[in-house]
Amino acid sequence: MLTRRHFITTTAAMVSAPIAGPALANSWPTDAEKAAWDAQVTPPGYDPATTNPWGLHPRLLPQRVEARVGLVPGDIHVDATARYLYHIETGGTAMRYGVAIGRGGLYEPGTYTIRRKVEWPHWTPTQTMIEREPEAYAQYEEGMEPGPRNALGSRALYLYVGDRDTYLRIHGTPYPRSIGSRASSGCVRMVMPHINDLYERVETGVTAFLYPAAGDGMATAIS
Repeated sequence: MLTRRHFITTTAAMVSAPIAGPALANSWPTDAEKAAWDAQVTPPGYDPATTNPWGLHPRLLPQRVEARVGLVPGDIHVDATARYLYHIETGGTAMRYGVAIGRGGLYEPGTYTIRRKVEWPHWTPTQTMIEREPEAYAQYEEGMEPGPRNALGSRALYLYVGDRDTYLRIHGTPYPRSIGSRASSGCVRMVMPHINDLYERVETGVTAFLYPAAGDGMATAIS
């Protein structure tokens, strides 16, 4: 039985989410393009703990916190109520990041495996997204090429159940001011420099626990 009371012990207050389907890549960016884009989305003199040109609440900036005993290093835990993502480290600590989660009933709590990681990914909205909001997504039904305006941003971690791609992602966003809110179509959004940092720390095969948000009327058990 997992609930949001499970997992992290910290003295500070508490993260968030988007959804996107797989695209058929027309081209892949070169290393030079990726490096240029990384520089474009990373503020000068970037310090994860203090750099904040996005106007986020300070609690949503990355910081290291104490982790509850027994959590598996490498795993990810998303507290949807507080809008925090925790990446568990060895030695009893975790890196905590602010996130955005899915709006309305689009957030999908559950237990997932990260089976794929992509730098500067392509993005294609799912058919469900297009049918629900054609004015927003129909123009991208053939996919969106990588770049700073891409909906998945600079990095994406792909969430699976078994061998099935859920089309849920933990990813960067070109809308950093949405962090701390319910704004996406289901995925977990992060500021691009923050997901870039997390991406380097996360290995494929680890587990991502997405806990229910308070007030969603969902069961607290996550299978």
